[in-house]
Amino acid sequence: MAASFCDVNLGSGFCKLHDFVSNQNRKIRSHACAQNLSPHSNQHKYLKRLDMKHVEVKRRFKLHQASFVKNAHSSELAKEDDVSMATLIWRAIKLPIYSVALVPLTIGSASAYLQSSTFPATRYLVLLVSSILVITWLNLSNDVYDFDTGADKNKRESVVNLIGSRTGTLAAAYLFLALGLMGLTWVSLEAGHLRAMLLLACAIVCGYIYQCPPFRLSYHGLGEPLCFAAFGPFATTAFYWLMGNNRGVSYLPLTGTVLCASLLVGFTTSLILFCSHFHQVEEDTKVGKISPLVRLGTEKGSSVVKVAVTALYSLLLAFGLSRDLPFTCIISCLLTLPMGNRVVSFVEENHEDKRSIFMAKYYCVRLHALFGASLAAGLVIAKFVCKRYIPRLILS
Repeated sequence: MAASFCDVNLGSGFCKLHDFVSNQNRKIRSHACAQNLSPHSNQHKYLKRLDMKHVEVKRRFKLHQASFVKNAHSSELAKEDDVSMATLIWRAIKLPIYSVALVPLTIGSASAYLQSSTFPATRYLVLLVSSILVITWLNLSNDVYDFDTGADKNKRESVVNLIGSRTGTLAAAYLFLALGLMGLTWVSLEAGHLRAMLLLACAIVCGYIYQCPPFRLSYHGLGEPLCFAAFGPFATTAFYWLMGNNRGVSYLPLTGTVLCASLLVGFTTSLILFCSHFHQVEEDTKVGKISPLVRLGTEKGSSVVKVAVTALYSLLLAFGLSRDLPFTCIISCLLTLPMGNRVVSFVEENHEDKRSIFMAKYYCVRLHALFGASLAAGLVIAKFVCKRYIPRLILS
């Protein structure tokens, strides 16, 4: 950005002076050649002095240009250093990101309510707290392992860089994981649902191999598929079973409704992860982290975001036409189209601006939360409006 700004501004000043002197020099040279001037003539001496002035102007021009670029770069770094500690702590906490814990649970619960008309509030709260603890483990351990590889070397909002302790951060991460697993296990045992326990275990394994050694599959560009599976089919379906079943009661069947809803959840969650790479392309490249944006570049990446958002709403309409989702879900989710369009336009306009594109993932978080809330609301409303709606059975 500094370089392009420099080119524009210097073009109106030093470059114009440089062009003027060059044009005058060429005119006099052509005139001298036409008259076959001798080396000792006054005009030849004048041309020689003019050449020396021209060289001096070019030298000063290059010095001013280099100085301008250096000052612009220093100003850019100073702006980054001016970020307050409160802002850094807010970024480190990543509070909006915890919507990825709320949305799968809420949609799973809404799907179970549509099927069984039950909503155990205590179980919902335990699952929510447990999910938040697991997401906290993901965030903290990700900071630790990115610190180890050098990916977060210049990331001031990294928890490891903020508190200055890798060991303490890692210990806290696995403490949160242990507490989260205790809550998930308690609910699974209370509901007596082994399938749900298996799916939740698969979701956590996806999180582990995504970032933890020796796997670190995120460094091979596999983060998005793992994210899709973990938060979509695995977690959403598991929560659906846990929220709809009690010990001694027959399991809820796996229906097309919950499966299609889980695919949409996985889609929006993966979009958050994809857009979080835009501002880290340089750092990821240096440490050998082959994220999708490293492979594609930011320009192609912005096109992928546009295609992904288009595909999200296309899938929504397809699931509605196939009657796997009730029409109330289609109507409510289409109301989020302006937010989807905002994500696309923001990424297209700012994908080359490292400072601004940082916010892309938060626009995706808004889309994820709004789309998830609309989908859940549509499922609940369908219970009262669509009396004849019968979810398609996939697995009993």
